[in-house]
Amino acid sequence: MSDARPFPSQLQRLLQPDWQPEATVAELPLQHFLERGIRALVLDVDRTLLPRRGNQLPAAVEDWLQRAQAEQLRLHLFSNNPSRQRIGSVARQLGVDYTTSAAKPRRGALRRVMAELAIPPDQVAIVGDRVFTDVLGGNRLGLYTVLVRPVNPQGQPCPHDRWQRLEVRLARFAGADLH
Repeated sequence: MSDARPFPSQLQRLLQPDWQPEATVAELPLQHFLERGIRALVLDVDRTLLPRRGNQLPAAVEDWLQRAQAEQLRLHLFSNNPSRQRIGSVARQLGVDYTTSAAKPRRGALRRVMAELAIPPDQVAIVGDRVFTDVLGGNRLGLYTVLVRPVNPQGQPCPHDRWQRLEVRLARFAGADLH
């Protein structure tokens, strides 16, 4: 008999976020991360920090990011978006490193970020709005995974989150315990 888990439970584990607070990134209590020994946050950009097609951080998101930096949490913006101009402008505004064209859930770009951070995976959280990119990619490398609600231009939960709802349904079908 093999010690390997059956396929469905492996898939279930890979699609299960460690935390699904039903909140936007701006509503997350930073203390939650600090109490778990998290020292760095790898942050998705599109619909996690910026609204769809937006290029200006909502005030609530910008404030949260500044508070995270004040708590000495290292930040890295990590996006599948190929626009170095769009993602780079946000990163420069915050004074943080960034990765574009990350090809999540593939591990290559995330491994490079982890090497740059030089922090053990259990002390790094990946925060994003997508199950099949952010959560899956983070779980493949043993990061603390957080599934947040997409943001609108005001930094509030976006009511039009059809992609997230579809992914949550598919992940539930695969056995993940998602809201």
